[in-house]
Amino acid sequence: MAIIGAGEQACLQLKALRLVRDIEHVTVWARDSKETQQFARDCESLPCDIADSVNQALRHADIAITTTPSREPLIHARDLHSGLHITAMGSDAEHKNEIAPDVFAKVRYVCDRLQQVRVLGELHHAIDAGVIVADATFTELGEVIAQKAPGRTNGDEVTVCDLTGTGAQDTAIATLAVQRARAAQAGTIFHNDVTA
Repeated sequence: MAIIGAGEQACLQLKALRLVRDIEHVTVWARDSKETQQFARDCESLPCDIADSVNQALRHADIAITTTPSREPLIHARDLHSGLHITAMGSDAEHKNEIAPDVFAKVRYVCDRLQQVRVLGELHHAIDAGVIVADATFTELGEVIAQKAPGRTNGDEVTVCDLTGTGAQDTAIATLAVQRARAAQAGTIFHNDVTA
């Protein structure tokens, strides 16, 4: 797998992915060489190489996760190869952009919430560039999970999942976490006492 970005979110995404996939090797690329080296050291028993470029990081990856605050595209159509899956995590604000508009012509695109990615996600930049029409429809991740729409249709297909975060899901996860913490009598409760 490839990780684009080497901060805390990159570490968490690798841990989460390892819960559902057997990862044999990681290649990481980030602008900050100190963070990249620390990320590689933190991989512990998992072999991790540091790439000199995004293209090099993606070259042999089956799965790539982007976790950067980039304001300009990092992944372009020229970086794609057969069978690659990209989960784009970083474009969660209007000004952030990790995936170039030219990628959209080459991939099966799925998002967490279509209404939201038109404003915040990678799709927003493709619309602004005129590559995608503003009212184009795409499959949402929930539809794939519920088996109401196809995900990848063959092993050669290149897929992109654009995740900007959905408030309802975040709230449900937080509620469950609080319930489990209370049941385990763990954690600390903080109160926001705001005075004018």
